[in-house]
Amino acid sequence: QVQFVESGGGLVQPGGSLRLSCSASGTFFAIHAMGWYRQAPGKQREAVASITSDGVTSYEDSVKGRFTISRADAKNTVYLQLNSLKPEDTAVYYCSADWETTTRTTTLRSWGRGTQVTVRG
Repeated sequence: QVQFVESGGGLVQPGGSLRLSCSASGTFFAIHAMGWYRQAPGKQREAVASITSDGVTSYEDSVKGRFTISRADAKNTVYLQLNSLKPEDTAVYYCSADWETTTRTTTLRSWGRGTQVTVRG
C-alpha cells in the first residue's frame, strides 16, 4: 500500500503562484509515473500533469507554460509549481503514483486525498 502526504494548497489571487508537494510512503518495490489531477466543483476529475520515472513530462493544454511538474525520487515526492494562476484553476488537486508491488507482479495507481487550490481576487 501507498500513503500520501500532500501540501501546498491555499487561497491565492489571480496571477499568483503556489507549489504543491506530495510525498509517497509505504510498502512497494518502486514508484513509476507520478502525476497531478484536479477536480473542480461539478466537473469530472482531469489530468493536469504527469512525469515518468525517466523525467518525461506531459501537461494538459490549459496549464502548459504555467505549471511545472518535477519529482525527487530519493524522497518519492512529486511537486507541482503553479504560476500565473487563474480563477478557472480553482479545484481540489490530487497527486497520483503508479507503484509496483513488492512481488513485482502488479503495478497499481493510488491517489492522495487532495489539496484545495482557490484562485480568487
